[in-house]
Amino acid sequence: MNLKIPNLGKALFLFPLAALCIASISAQAQSNPAMAPSGGMPMHQMNKGANAPQDMKGSMMMGMDDMQKMTMTGDIDKDFAMMMKIHHQQAVNMAEMQLAKGKSPEMKTMSRQIIAAQKKEITQFDKWLAKQK
Repeated sequence: MNLKIPNLGKALFLFPLAALCIASISAQAQSNPAMAPSGGMPMHQMNKGANAPQDMKGSMMMGMDDMQKMTMTGDIDKDFAMMMKIHHQQAVNMAEMQLAKGKSPEMKTMSRQIIAAQKKEITQFDKWLAKQK
């Protein structure tokens, strides 16, 4: 069977698949307490430096790896906040990559907006998580 999916169709198909993968990772982490945490590294340092990905797919894969390594607490609110921090940092990393290498002024404007919005939300997650200790 040769299934042809247009680009928008691919996005609509892959988004639920990614959500399912995240849910699966969460379930696996909860059932396996030996899974290593992401190390408590501040979000602004995550995925930076020599090990930083050089392309969008590498950035996505690194973010998924960080989420997979995260130790789940079993508290849905904390787990949501921690995973969303990683997800938002991944968006910041990709937007910074677009600013550095992209050519479209429209995409650069969107990247700047994404960076500002995601960093604001990361700060909100950090403040909320700090109150939970």
